[in-house]
Amino acid sequence: MLRLSNFKLPLDHTDAELRALIIEKLAIQDHELLSYNVYKRSYDARQKRNIFFIYSLDVDTSKNTFLLKQFIGDAQVKARPDDDYQFVAQAPENLTERPIIVGMGPCGLFVGLILAQMGFKPIILERGKAVRERTVDTFGLWRKRKLNTESNVQFGEGGAGTFSDGKLYTQIKDPQHHGRKVLREFVKAGAPEEILYLSKPHIGTFKLVTMVEKMRANIEALGGEIRFEQRVDELLIEKGQVQAVRLANGEILKSQHIVFAIGHSARDTFKMLFDKGVYIEAKPFSIGFRIEHPQLLIDQCRFGDYAGNDLLGSADYKLVHHCKNGRSVYSFCMCPGGTVVASMSKEGQVVTNGMSQYSRNERNANSAIVVGIEPEKDYPEHTLAGLDLQEKLEQYAFVLGGENYNAPVQLVGDFLVNKASTALGKVEPSYKPGVTLTNLSGSLPCYAVEAIREAIPAFDKKLRGFAMHDAVLTAVETRTSSPVRLKRDRESLQSINAQGLYPAGEGAGYAGGILSAAVDGIKIAEALALDMLKSKKNL
Repeated sequence: MLRLSNFKLPLDHTDAELRALIIEKLAIQDHELLSYNVYKRSYDARQKRNIFFIYSLDVDTSKNTFLLKQFIGDAQVKARPDDDYQFVAQAPENLTERPIIVGMGPCGLFVGLILAQMGFKPIILERGKAVRERTVDTFGLWRKRKLNTESNVQFGEGGAGTFSDGKLYTQIKDPQHHGRKVLREFVKAGAPEEILYLSKPHIGTFKLVTMVEKMRANIEALGGEIRFEQRVDELLIEKGQVQAVRLANGEILKSQHIVFAIGHSARDTFKMLFDKGVYIEAKPFSIGFRIEHPQLLIDQCRFGDYAGNDLLGSADYKLVHHCKNGRSVYSFCMCPGGTVVASMSKEGQVVTNGMSQYSRNERNANSAIVVGIEPEKDYPEHTLAGLDLQEKLEQYAFVLGGENYNAPVQLVGDFLVNKASTALGKVEPSYKPGVTLTNLSGSLPCYAVEAIREAIPAFDKKLRGFAMHDAVLTAVETRTSSPVRLKRDRESLQSINAQGLYPAGEGAGYAGGILSAAVDGIKIAEALALDMLKSKKNL
């Protein structure tokens, strides 16, 4: 087949017009075009009066070989790459060792799924609950201020991404098309097929819950074992080789191939691994606030007269500003038509995140507005100082909010002039269980507050109304990514000083979102499977 790219058409085009464009480009007869389907569709909204779709298409004709020679050197016409997933190994029937996976977020889920599909019958240990029970616990915090420290937005089947926008796009390099495997597995589990071709696909929480359950059932049907409410309290290592994990209930599970896909919030596990001598290094992350605007404002800023167009959906944005004090401020995890959610996993703390359902039809748009920080400059005290900084900021946000899991909020106009807010305006905060009006100036380090105060007016020049007085800032956003990296060997993907330990996903510092975490999970599963077969041959 052929891969045709960069085909531009107006929003209101017809299928016949798309077909005609293909025929015109290839200079073929109508009957010579056998079939075509959309590989990728994006839009260009840089000119609000002339928004158009951009297509990449997979096309089959009766003269593919001829056309490839005819269009050699034409960037618009190439051979369709083979993106079908090929398993790298198959477990022998007499393989007695079972790999262990710690954590069942998107990374751990795909490590387990790929290993199960290759016949390795993994054991997955998840400290939280199954996804539906976890959902009940999460809503218990949002509706009743009742926090379960082991079952919440951060901990439980599906990981933190379950209570998010369900974004499925990434900027990672993916020459082996692992991302395509991820998307196809999601569709098989019930995701809408449009995620295969939309440039910025998303799923939403309610759909993710059902999908995760179906993928779990698939792993179990292939011989995998999943244990919920099983926190790993110790990694057992002898002479540089992992041997087992000890669970909170005292049980020891032996394996020399153990994956840690623990997400970015398992601070107790990070500390345990550090104490066991596993090599960990501090890495950059970001801190800031959530900002909320009326979604209609963002739609009009981005789409002009096309605001509300069903094909475009709710508008998003991506902003960055380089400040005079040397800091960079940027938007992160933008959730169109979504809500700001309570995301704490420990008592006496407040931390926020953003979430959208598939429909993205809530009244507000929200995103994180965060400041990048560096270990050497901002928390050089010790390797885990970034964890301490996160906790300090989250504890202060809890106090500012009233020590009842309310989040502290401030109107943007008041924040810019360093004035405590006393009343809400046109924008109603979406955070539950509730908010407390205050002054957020002390909720972040001075350099971060200074940078955000400079950035918001700069963002207003790109999106008119961004600095509107009544827009709402909610504190605090600290978990943009893991503040540590569990350094691993580039070839084997094992820890550089603990053989058989596979640091994986976002918590280990190798991913940043659902899709990239899942892709990393596939890579880990492949490396682990090949090493198990190699170890088997050496016995």
